[in-house]
Amino acid sequence: MAKILKYIRSSLFNTFWMMLITFPIMVVKVNPKESLVSWRWMNLLWVGIGTFVLSWVWKYYLSRRDKDSKLTPGRGRKVLNLWWSKKKVRTGLLSVLVLFVAGFPWIVNLYQVGIITSALVFVILGLGLNIVIGYGGLLHLGYAAFYAVGAYNYGLMYLYWGLQFWVALPLGAVSGVLCGILIGLPVLRLRGDYLAIVTLAFGEIVRLLLLNLSDFTKGAEGIAQIPRPAFFYELSLRVATNYLFYICAALVVFTVFVIRRLENSRIGRALEAMRDDEIAAQSMGISLTKNKLITFALGAFWAGLVGVILAAKTTYVNPGSFTLLESVMILVAVVLGGMGSIPGVILGGLIVTLVPEYFRALSDYRMLMFGVTLVVMSIFRPRGIIPKLRKHYTANGIGGKS
Repeated sequence: MAKILKYIRSSLFNTFWMMLITFPIMVVKVNPKESLVSWRWMNLLWVGIGTFVLSWVWKYYLSRRDKDSKLTPGRGRKVLNLWWSKKKVRTGLLSVLVLFVAGFPWIVNLYQVGIITSALVFVILGLGLNIVIGYGGLLHLGYAAFYAVGAYNYGLMYLYWGLQFWVALPLGAVSGVLCGILIGLPVLRLRGDYLAIVTLAFGEIVRLLLLNLSDFTKGAEGIAQIPRPAFFYELSLRVATNYLFYICAALVVFTVFVIRRLENSRIGRALEAMRDDEIAAQSMGISLTKNKLITFALGAFWAGLVGVILAAKTTYVNPGSFTLLESVMILVAVVLGGMGSIPGVILGGLIVTLVPEYFRALSDYRMLMFGVTLVVMSIFRPRGIIPKLRKHYTANGIGGKS
């Protein structure tokens, strides 16, 4: 009985603070055109009921997790890995997935293809940032700057020289790498919060340069009528959209393949060692300078590549598409899915992109939902939805994951 009363007091306390914090957002609605203020008290009631119930469930789960060993983290992941290790199951699932991806653009409308293409673009961005944060351990808040470099690379090359998509795609990736090295050089000795502040400033500097160099970049007006990718001849809107979807799907597969190879390579292990402890890594002969530059360059490579895809998809770019919020949302995808985990980042990218699209009725509360989700995730799943399993080695030489 004492424990129940304790849970009730704690839940009521949480409910009071949640209602107090969300009051300006959920209750007060201002209409500036008619100078009216609406008071939505029912919203506050639902917030209070929801917070009380969720707080109670939270306390119950924590108490059960301490008692029941079956609720230990990672158990479900190990079961999935056991099934995935079976060749027939793996082959069957991959075959179904390939057939689904191949037929998807032809069985849904143009709007759905565009949404999924945007989600795939975000997945590639998340995987690229995962190299910087998940493997290198470098907190980067200006990742949208590399994204902007790739997009403007295509837009400007078409505007001034008439270059097409397939020429701009590798050049966009190269320009991203060069910018990654450029930002990496002055921040080699920085880490943690200081590195985050500098990269945030770098992202804003790039956006402001694109905005103010209007004679060259067209400023706030942006660059319009950028051509979509063609296949030897001009494609219709529907075929071009489907073609871009297949390009993004292929790039996701290529990105996953490269990162998997990187993860098991000497460079990947050096990046993980640098992430865990820079001093220990340096004492073992790992060059922090070289590996930090490699980390920034690899992460920027995918952002520059995807920037070209964005310009081809929207046929228009302007500096407003590359704000700090864009960098934060990519970071949210990585943290939500699981830093260092490839399937986790893919899932996080899909969630961050698709949930706001398919729940537009809740668009006014999107950031509130993301904030609450991150708080809950940091408590229940601090390593992400699908955390990375670390490799370990036993005395008899048989390896495994945990």
